[in-house]
Amino acid sequence: MFEDDRYKRPRLIFRPISILYFMILFLGMMIFIPSLFWFIGPLFTYALGLPWEVASAMFFLSLMGSFINIPIMEVVSKRPVIIYRGSFFGTTWIIPELGWKREKTVIALNVGGALVPILISTYLLLYIIPLREIDPTLTYLKVLLALIFVTFAVNRVARPVKGLGIATPGFLPPLITALISYLLYPLLIPSNPCVIAYISGTMGTLLGADLLNLKKIPELGAPIASIGGAGTFDGIYITGVVSIALVLLLH
Repeated sequence: MFEDDRYKRPRLIFRPISILYFMILFLGMMIFIPSLFWFIGPLFTYALGLPWEVASAMFFLSLMGSFINIPIMEVVSKRPVIIYRGSFFGTTWIIPELGWKREKTVIALNVGGALVPILISTYLLLYIIPLREIDPTLTYLKVLLALIFVTFAVNRVARPVKGLGIATPGFLPPLITALISYLLYPLLIPSNPCVIAYISGTMGTLLGADLLNLKKIPELGAPIASIGGAGTFDGIYITGVVSIALVLLLH
């Protein structure tokens, strides 16, 4: 049985993207921050009813938090490897032998791609919906139906990638989210379609792409599997923003 030495030192917090890529994102944000705030700030304050301070904090934490993963568990898998023996009694023989290699995958929670959307969705569920919806119970039901639909749809299109993790098409989740939210919000008593879109889109992508595929992680051979991190972070962040924008356009 063989074990890779690089897994012997557990990491508490690590970055999912390179420093160069992160700096490009950060500098781009600083350069275009007036435009971003002009668009994203009113988008979340008007569409979701979030206070300006909460919307601004969410924007910064989503970007800064994408740089941080918090390990929550570790899974171990085994894969077959071929090793070769040789040099017996002065003669070189090449003898293949089947062995097993233990590989460890650290499963972590990405702050920007998972923790922040969870906190915002919780805020919407516990504060915004009861305070601002005419019929909170009906809105909760619509959110649940949209969440189930988005989770199922994203899970169907998510694909495991060897050595990387779970990948999803970039703009398919927000399109699905916007469509189902637009269809559900006017039923019986109208609800806020943007609240439905944000919760079902972000949480549906998180559930469908990451959580429902956790059992496939050991088969991918990736040293790190980040829930809501790397490409999924882009998918969750884009789903939250684009689905709201599409709903507003349809509305």
